[in-house]
Amino acid sequence: MHGTDYGEMKMKKDRRKFTPEFKVECAQLVLDQGYTVEDASRAMKVGMSTLGKWVRKLRLEREGLVTSGHPITQEQREISELKKRITRLELEKEILKKASALLMSDEMNGLR
Repeated sequence: MHGTDYGEMKMKKDRRKFTPEFKVECAQLVLDQGYTVEDASRAMKVGMSTLGKWVRKLRLEREGLVTSGHPITQEQREISELKKRITRLELEKEILKKASALLMSDEMNGLR
């Protein structure tokens, strides 16, 4: 260490967080407005590799394909939420079926 800084070195750089809307806006510069990835990354102050990932993700999501990680388009986020809801409802339905069958068998055993 140089100077009078005797504190701990920061080992991990804080990662910036970007909203899905910001990611879409940046990727649209490349896909819809003719910017190069380099020019768009400079204009939006994000790394070229990061922007490249967003561009690929947006392109795939526009084609209706499921991508890894969190979706960035509103439509894909809604689809993801609906899938989670369907899964939860199906689980609840199975639980209710089993509970109903259990109650029916208890009633039948009580009558005998």
